Amino acid sequence: MARNNDAGIEYVWTDRKRVLGMPLTFTKYRLSEDRLFLEKGLLNVKEEEVLLYRIRDIKLTMNLFQRMVGVGNICILSSDQSAPHLDIVNVKDPRRVKELIHQSVEEAKEKRRVRPMEVMDADDNYDDLHGDGDFTVDDGGDD
Repeated sequence: MARNNDAGIEYVWTDRKRVLGMPLTFTKYRLSEDRLFLEKGLLNVKEEEVLLYRIRDIKLTMNLFQRMVGVGNICILSSDQSAPHLDIVNVKDPRRVKELIHQSVEEAKEKRRVRPMEVMDADDNYDDLHGDGDFTVDDGGDD
Protein backbone atom coordinates (compact mmCIF):
# COMPACT_ATOMS: atom_id res chain seq x y z
CA MET A 1 0.00 0.00 0.00
CA ALA A 2 2.08 2.90 -1.27
CA ARG A 3 1.08 6.47 -0.52
CA ASN A 4 2.70 9.71 -1.65
CA ASN A 5 2.95 13.04 0.11
CA ASP A 6 3.68 16.59 -1.06
CA ALA A 7 7.45 15.91 -1.08
CA GLY A 8 6.97 12.99 -3.49
CA ILE A 9 7.99 10.35 -0.94
CA GLU A 10 6.31 7.01 -1.46
CA TYR A 11 5.37 5.37 1.85
CA VAL A 12 5.27 1.62 2.36
CA TRP A 13 3.37 1.96 5.66
CA THR A 14 1.66 4.76 7.59
CA ASP A 15 -0.22 4.84 10.89
CA ARG A 16 -0.98 7.04 13.88
CA LYS A 17 -0.49 6.57 17.60
CA ARG A 18 -3.76 5.09 18.80
CA VAL A 19 -5.86 5.63 21.91
CA LEU A 20 -8.09 2.68 22.81
CA GLY A 21 -7.24 1.26 19.39
CA MET A 22 -8.45 4.36 17.52
CA PRO A 23 -6.16 6.83 15.65
CA LEU A 24 -7.13 9.94 17.64
CA THR A 25 -3.70 11.57 18.13
CA PHE A 26 -1.47 13.93 16.17
CA THR A 27 1.47 11.52 16.25
CA LYS A 28 2.09 9.98 12.82
CA TYR A 29 4.45 7.22 11.76
CA ARG A 30 5.59 6.58 8.18
CA LEU A 31 7.93 4.09 6.55
CA SER A 32 9.48 4.76 3.15
CA GLU A 33 11.92 2.67 1.14
CA ASP A 34 14.91 4.14 2.98
CA ARG A 35 13.64 6.05 6.05
CA LEU A 36 11.38 5.80 9.09
CA PHE A 37 9.57 9.02 10.03
CA LEU A 38 7.95 10.16 13.28
CA GLU A 39 5.86 13.36 13.28
CA LYS A 40 4.38 14.82 16.49
CA GLY A 41 2.23 17.83 17.16
CA LEU A 42 -0.63 19.93 15.86
CA LEU A 43 0.55 23.55 16.12
CA ASN A 44 4.24 22.94 16.77
CA VAL A 45 5.24 20.00 14.61
CA LYS A 46 8.38 18.00 15.34
CA GLU A 47 9.60 15.46 12.79
CA GLU A 48 12.30 12.83 13.34
CA GLU A 49 13.65 10.47 10.71
CA VAL A 50 15.99 7.52 10.85
CA LEU A 51 17.78 6.07 7.85
CA LEU A 52 16.85 2.40 7.71
CA TYR A 53 20.40 1.17 7.18
CA ARG A 54 21.33 2.72 10.56
CA ILE A 55 18.77 0.65 12.50
CA ARG A 56 20.53 -1.85 14.77
CA ASP A 57 17.70 -3.46 16.71
CA ILE A 58 13.89 -3.67 16.72
CA LYS A 59 11.90 -4.66 19.80
CA LEU A 60 8.16 -5.27 20.15
CA THR A 61 6.23 -4.94 23.43
CA MET A 62 2.52 -5.43 24.06
CA ASN A 63 0.85 -5.40 27.47
CA LEU A 64 -2.44 -7.16 28.13
CA PHE A 65 -4.60 -4.11 27.36
CA GLN A 66 -2.70 -3.43 24.13
CA ARG A 67 -3.22 -7.04 23.02
CA MET A 68 -6.96 -6.70 23.76
CA VAL A 69 -7.28 -3.67 21.44
CA GLY A 70 -4.81 -4.96 18.82
CA VAL A 71 -1.98 -2.44 19.26
CA GLY A 72 1.63 -2.52 20.46
CA ASN A 73 4.87 -0.59 20.81
CA ILE A 74 7.93 -0.99 18.60
CA CYS A 75 11.26 0.26 19.92
CA ILE A 76 13.87 1.16 17.29
CA LEU A 77 17.54 1.38 18.29
CA SER A 78 19.84 2.96 15.74
CA SER A 79 23.27 4.47 15.26
CA ASP A 80 21.60 7.74 14.21
CA GLN A 81 22.97 10.69 16.23
CA SER A 82 19.71 12.64 16.48
CA ALA A 83 17.38 9.68 17.13
CA PRO A 84 19.28 6.72 18.59
CA HIS A 85 16.08 5.51 20.29
CA LEU A 86 12.74 5.94 18.51
CA ASP A 87 9.48 4.56 19.93
CA ILE A 88 6.53 3.72 17.72
CA VAL A 89 3.70 3.69 20.24
CA ASN A 90 0.29 2.00 20.07
CA VAL A 91 0.22 1.08 16.39
CA LYS A 92 -2.24 -1.34 14.83
CA ASP A 93 -1.00 -4.86 13.93
CA PRO A 94 2.43 -4.36 15.56
CA ARG A 95 3.85 -7.80 14.66
CA ARG A 96 3.25 -7.20 10.96
CA VAL A 97 4.70 -3.69 11.22
CA LYS A 98 7.80 -4.95 13.05
CA GLU A 99 8.37 -7.55 10.33
CA LEU A 100 7.81 -4.95 7.60
CA ILE A 101 10.39 -2.65 9.23
CA HIS A 102 12.81 -5.56 9.61
CA GLN A 103 12.50 -6.52 5.94
CA SER A 104 12.89 -2.90 4.86
CA VAL A 105 16.00 -2.51 7.04
CA GLU A 106 17.59 -5.62 5.55
CA GLU A 107 16.82 -4.42 2.01
CA ALA A 108 18.28 -0.97 2.76
CA LYS A 109 21.45 -2.49 4.23
CA GLU A 110 21.84 -4.83 1.26
CA LYS A 111 21.26 -2.00 -1.19
CA ARG A 112 23.99 0.10 0.46
CA ARG A 113 26.22 -2.92 1.16
CA VAL A 114 26.19 -2.16 4.87
CA ARG A 115 27.14 -4.81 7.35
CA PRO A 116 27.45 -4.62 11.13
CA MET A 117 30.96 -4.95 12.52
CA GLU A 118 30.49 -7.18 15.55
CA VAL A 119 32.94 -9.23 17.57
CA MET A 120 32.48 -11.39 20.63
CA ASP A 121 33.98 -10.08 23.85
CA ALA A 122 35.46 -12.25 26.61
CA ASP A 123 31.98 -12.85 28.10
CA ASP A 124 30.58 -14.14 24.76
CA ASN A 125 28.57 -10.95 24.27
CA TYR A 126 28.40 -9.27 20.88
CA ASP A 127 29.70 -5.71 20.65
CA ASP A 128 30.32 -3.56 17.64
CA LEU A 129 33.96 -3.48 16.60
CA HIS A 130 34.70 0.15 17.43
CA GLY A 131 32.23 0.60 20.29
CA ASP A 132 30.47 3.43 18.46
CA GLY A 133 27.41 1.54 17.23
CA ASP A 134 28.31 2.35 13.65
CA PHE A 135 28.41 0.21 10.54
CA THR A 136 30.89 -0.07 7.74
CA VAL A 137 30.21 -0.06 4.05
CA ASP A 138 31.49 -3.01 2.02
CA ASP A 139 33.41 -1.64 -0.93
CA GLY A 140 33.25 -5.00 -2.68
CA GLY A 141 37.03 -5.52 -2.50
CA ASP A 142 38.76 -8.50 -0.94
CA ASP A 143 40.09 -8.07 2.59
